[in-house]
Amino acid sequence: MKNFTFKINENNYGVKIVSHESNVIELEVNGTSYSVKLKEEIKTLKTPTLVRKPAKAVNLELVKVNPVSTSGKAKVLAPIPGIILSVNINVGDTIKENDLLLVLEAMKMENSIVAEKAGVVSAINVKVGQQVLQGEVLIEFE
Repeated sequence: MKNFTFKINENNYGVKIVSHESNVIELEVNGTSYSVKLKEEIKTLKTPTLVRKPAKAVNLELVKVNPVSTSGKAKVLAPIPGIILSVNINVGDTIKENDLLLVLEAMKMENSIVAEKAGVVSAINVKVGQQVLQGEVLIEFE
């Protein structure tokens, strides 16, 4: 198994561990075989248990990701880079808040993109299978 060299009182000893079962170790010291029984069985390490402190309450302010521009048109931006799997609306459709607009695949996860407010779809800037970058304008509506 393993070989070691020990220096004790200016004498070198070559130790070879032949086998190790429970608390009995078979070894050779300078060619002489020995069977050593340990006082305590070697305990195998277990996966440590993580202990975490409780999270502190944090006051967060909500920030709108897709602000309305000065022209009165709202834009739906890609929250992360990915590929468009489906577009569930057409130009001219009237949408309500939380209506499913499209599905974006990112990191092997399907992300449903929903409307933040009601309106009428004025432009769809993507198609199925298209790759988009974070922050890219996907849909515009009034």
